[in-house]
Amino acid sequence: MPRHARGFDTAAAWDHLQRRDRRLGTWMKRIGVIEPEPRWRRPFDPVDALARAILFQQLSGKAASTIVGRVEAAIGSNRLHYDTLGRIDDAALRACGVSGNKTLALRDLAAREARGEIPTLRQMAAMHHDEIVAALVPIRGIGRWTVEMMLMFRLGRPDVLPVDDLGIRKGAQRVDRLSQLPTPKELVARGEKWGPYRTYAGLYLWRIADFSQEAKAATNRSQD
Repeated sequence: MPRHARGFDTAAAWDHLQRRDRRLGTWMKRIGVIEPEPRWRRPFDPVDALARAILFQQLSGKAASTIVGRVEAAIGSNRLHYDTLGRIDDAALRACGVSGNKTLALRDLAAREARGEIPTLRQMAAMHHDEIVAALVPIRGIGRWTVEMMLMFRLGRPDVLPVDDLGIRKGAQRVDRLSQLPTPKELVARGEKWGPYRTYAGLYLWRIADFSQEAKAATNRSQD
């Protein structure tokens, strides 16, 4: 069974995309080399990351970080798992600022972890990224996009393209000079040219979508 390393050779990805897509390649040269590897080397706990992704949903990075800090203080741990979350009841979670829906999502995640339904990092290393998506999207509050962000930024999988992401679609629209946003289905077809480095292409599409905007201050995200 093949094992998947965390991260990939960005120089190889650069060369591949330059050869395969002249339009994207021109933009890549304009932006410069993107080096995301340090994030792939950080310690990573899938259950904790999923819990934080739930807490960060639909909130600004600052607001979400505040709520996460309250939860950590309430459970006496910076590790969000079924055992530590079990130290706090629903009312206390609400007092930390966690919504009812997010509380239900955290409880579902914890219950699934306790039943052994959440793949460990070691198990994920032997799984195709589509298998990881299939294993995690049944969790309440976890959608495909959330798992794709984990695959790209924490597991360093080289060939993931979140075709439903608005920034990705805007970037592709700009590269191809389209009058309208490409549909997810059209983007799947467009991405065939970028494989097996769709992840690296996606990093550039996000930059391209925001290229005309002034740099913004960095905000905390659940996958940071």
